[in-house]
Amino acid sequence: MTPRESLPLALDEARSGAARVALGARAVLLNGFARERSPGLIAAIDAIAAISPFRHMVTPGGWEMSAALTNCGQFGWVTDRSGYRYDPIDPATSRPWPAIPKAFADLAVEAADAAGFDGFRPDACLVNRYAPGARLSLHQDRNERDFDQPIVSVSLGLSAIFLWGGKKRTDMVRRVPVAHGDVVVWGGPDRLTFHGVHPLAKGEHPLTGAYRFKNPL
Repeated sequence: MTPRESLPLALDEARSGAARVALGARAVLLNGFARERSPGLIAAIDAIAAISPFRHMVTPGGWEMSAALTNCGQFGWVTDRSGYRYDPIDPATSRPWPAIPKAFADLAVEAADAAGFDGFRPDACLVNRYAPGARLSLHQDRNERDFDQPIVSVSLGLSAIFLWGGKKRTDMVRRVPVAHGDVVVWGGPDRLTFHGVHPLAKGEHPLTGAYRFKNPL
């Protein structure tokens, strides 16, 4: 990668049983926050995909994204040759996206509250499906209408390395291990932090098989 990457976050720091790992002034990793309710969350993803199937979208530059995605909620994030945007209609089905399942909405509210963001109510949820080798380049989430609202990102399935950078793409990048059931929440002064996902390593998870799901709300 172009930016310099820091040494990996010590595993004993992220997995020692501590409930949270601070990533910034208003950014936190909540270890295992969603683990107990993960079977219901994965069932909800299956229900979403039955209505709006996963697909590999194409960026404005013509590159096919390595992670497959779908959406739920009032709006869905899409990309094509015309640009990045939120759209109330799924371009693959010409129908509205399925509603956010209650399991995800409740989790997002509780995780945001645990991270110090009271009153959060998600209206959109992007569901990314990573197979081994899939990655997400460093980026900022800039397509949302309200930057005052936090991002709540749920990890399910295979473990991965979450890349946490700075306000510029060239800032030092912290490599943060995330496991099944972990939730990362960021907002406020950290809302436009560059972040991404390192290429996913091969593996097998009892609930998701060879996949990892990342669900930012």
